[in-house]
Amino acid sequence: MPVRIRLARAFMATYLVPAEPAQRLIDYSGLRILRLPGARAMCTLVFVDYVDGDLGPYNEFGVSFMVRHHTAASRSGDLKALITGRAGVLIHRLPVDGDFTLAAGRGIWCFPKELAEFVVDHDDRTRSGALHQDGRLIADLTVRPGFATPNRGAAGSSFDAYSHIDGVTRCTRWEMRPSGMRARLGGAQLTLGDHEIAAELRSIGLPRRALMSSSVSRLAMTFDDATAL
Repeated sequence: MPVRIRLARAFMATYLVPAEPAQRLIDYSGLRILRLPGARAMCTLVFVDYVDGDLGPYNEFGVSFMVRHHTAASRSGDLKALITGRAGVLIHRLPVDGDFTLAAGRGIWCFPKELAEFVVDHDDRTRSGALHQDGRLIADLTVRPGFATPNRGAAGSSFDAYSHIDGVTRCTRWEMRPSGMRARLGGAQLTLGDHEIAAELRSIGLPRRALMSSSVSRLAMTFDDATAL
């Protein structure tokens, strides 16, 4: 440790969803959803192509929720925590297409990785990804080009990522150093299939218009060890 990802690329869409069904969906974790004005919560769907890293090359699809940090005393500071980067993110679903990263992700960090099939295009200006499992569509996401945004510098940004399997919630420090970022309001088209994960996403109100979408052409990451809460 730490595990290093030297090069990845990604695209994602973030949605505002009703906080109550989002909380019910993540109750298993013992964490509290980050509640934003209008009784909303933030849910992000992301496709990542891991090109060069300690776990080898693979594709990944993530469903995550912004959550209150486990050390936060109350919900009164949820919006401030989001703005200042003091919130956490719960990795709720994490399908991948590699056996080694599946074993490492579950064994080291207890990330909820499972095998699935990917058809992804990270090269076109319009990024797209379709995820299937056992021949059933989970999600098909298309992200249109956004506007170039300033790089965050060599120091990058870090946050706490939460995971939960086998009855234990764990916290992992995660550092990201992105470059070649583009973002825009809206800009995403989501189609859900007939899979159980798609049913979960429908239960929180998806598909709907995305709050924002973004892409990253070069992404480096570092994962520390996980700590059980």
